Amino acid sequence: MNEEIRVEIKRLPNGDGLSVPSYQTEHAAGMDLCAAVDADVILTPGGSAIIATGFAIALPPGYEAQVRPRSGLAAKNGVTVLNSPGTIDADYRGEVGVILINHGREPFTVTRGARIAQMVVAPVTKVTFRETSELTDTVRGAGGFGSTGVTKR
Repeated sequence: MNEEIRVEIKRLPNGDGLSVPSYQTEHAAGMDLCAAVDADVILTPGGSAIIATGFAIALPPGYEAQVRPRSGLAAKNGVTVLNSPGTIDADYRGEVGVILINHGREPFTVTRGARIAQMVVAPVTKVTFRETSELTDTVRGAGGFGSTGVTKR
């Protein structure tokens, strides 16, 4: 089993009565996030909105929380997280929000308590860049988007 870290969570007034983020199965990587809306939010096709979750967190230094889409919402309704994955930094203390967008053909209604996204807490690797005039060469080289093709070589 992986190391378990403790994350402080603060329930906000709009989160009263809602579940805190939680894993739905034993081996789930992401914890489901619920909508803390007072009234239904209708996402028209192509529309987006920031959906409140009703909580704030205090991540330990060296960690981030990634807000990701739920596969069922994406597959069945075309609803996904717009800035996926959204990053919550360890020094952010505001309410966690989820930017949902409806890529589907029908309006989608977000109701109070609906599971709208998932959150994965992960370690952050800090890097230091060292400027150089040349980079090591590879087979791919500077080939960009699509340069490796779509079929197996």
